[in-house]
Amino acid sequence: MHWLFKEEPEHYSFDALAGDGRTVWSGVKNPLAQRHLHAVRNGDRIFYYHTGAQRAIVGIAKALGAAYADPKDKTGRSAVVDIAAVRKLPRPVTLAEIKADPFFKDFPLVRIPRLSVMPVTNETWERVVAMSAT
Repeated sequence: MHWLFKEEPEHYSFDALAGDGRTVWSGVKNPLAQRHLHAVRNGDRIFYYHTGAQRAIVGIAKALGAAYADPKDKTGRSAVVDIAAVRKLPRPVTLAEIKADPFFKDFPLVRIPRLSVMPVTNETWERVVAMSAT
């Protein structure tokens, strides 16, 4: 399965993840984003998206295990997942580029722009990777 995780680069950039090697992805509050986070499994690939001024997919990470209960959540409903950097994309793929391409009309990044964790189809994954190489 493939995912897109969003983060403010000022808070935790892809370069910071690459420097740290791994992190616990936490702090997701939206119920739909939490549902998606609960579905993450070991080895799933993740697009790392910088929000804010950059608004671009900048790198690829991977899940180091299945999502698990957030130890800081007393209700037991929130999930977290351990992730590691895989590689930076050759060039960022911007939200403007994605919105300009009719292929992406059903991509949750375009349809539900505030969602912080979302699924990515195989076709969308391959298209973004190809775009980053041009």
